[in-house]
Amino acid sequence: MFGKLFGRDAERPVADPHALPVPRRQKNGTYPLRALGDTRVLALVEAADAGDWEAVKEALAPFDLGRDHAVLGQLADLDGVQDWIGRAVAEDKEHRAAALLISGARHISWGWEARTSALAVNVTQEQWRVFHERLEIAEEQLLEAAELRPDWVTPWRRLLTSGRGMSLGPAVNETRRDAALRRDPLDLETHIEWVSQLQPRWSGEPGQALAFAREAFAGAPDGHRLGCVVAMAHIEEWVESDNRDCLQDPRIRTELREAAERSILHHSYERRLGWQGDYNIFAMALSLAGSSKASNVFRELDGVFTEWPWTFMADPQKAYARFRKAF
Repeated sequence: MFGKLFGRDAERPVADPHALPVPRRQKNGTYPLRALGDTRVLALVEAADAGDWEAVKEALAPFDLGRDHAVLGQLADLDGVQDWIGRAVAEDKEHRAAALLISGARHISWGWEARTSALAVNVTQEQWRVFHERLEIAEEQLLEAAELRPDWVTPWRRLLTSGRGMSLGPAVNETRRDAALRRDPLDLETHIEWVSQLQPRWSGEPGQALAFAREAFAGAPDGHRLGCVVAMAHIEEWVESDNRDCLQDPRIRTELREAAERSILHHSYERRLGWQGDYNIFAMALSLAGSSKASNVFRELDGVFTEWPWTFMADPQKAYARFRKAF
């Protein structure tokens, strides 16, 4: 089944023409997912890395940047995009919305790079200044992109991140959440962003995020990836807790197993571009809960590692390999 992207599934004799070759595995049998495992995404990343806006536009043709969070994320996390995307915003009137979206998303990631993941008390005044400066640019650009393309959901999801970083408050962020969900009521990335927003470290109340996740998934059809929001809510609970074994409760194991079976392990689940990210979320949650169902998820991944959500651990890929071996 892993071969849907890499052409090794015996049930599908026709290989995916866009699949990247499987890279050499590390000694622990794992390897990080590159460019979502897709040659078209790799071409996009390479064009962006070269600062070639014309090639970026051409490479974007197969994708819907206003709804495809995974593809936008490849550009948002790419160092150097901020050095040239401003020219595209200023000069390309026809594709201004796309340029604004890419620039805004990149400025959020770039802002967090300046802030770092340190506790707020350990962030310097200069880091805070740069952080807010970059987020202010992101806010302006994403709001304009949303105005130019009112059908897009990705600007609103990114505005949730910048709004949280700038402490804009519940009213603003709830408005942005609702704007995203009006455009796609089952949008997973928006739901996960809101789960983060509801954490106590962002002024939420204990239990709020999990209640939100459960209600959201309850309304989703079988086989929908929205089940990942339940897994992510439990991971966030683990992050907030001082008890490293807090998920090893039979009720939590049951809930996570049932969520996996009704979402990513359901026969109706669609393995879209970047599906390995969904599986990595469940792999981490099920592993932390001590559920044997983690073995099913790791088996389907066949060693493919995505940085998120393992970044909550000190050495993400080693943690992934350790849990994979354990199950």
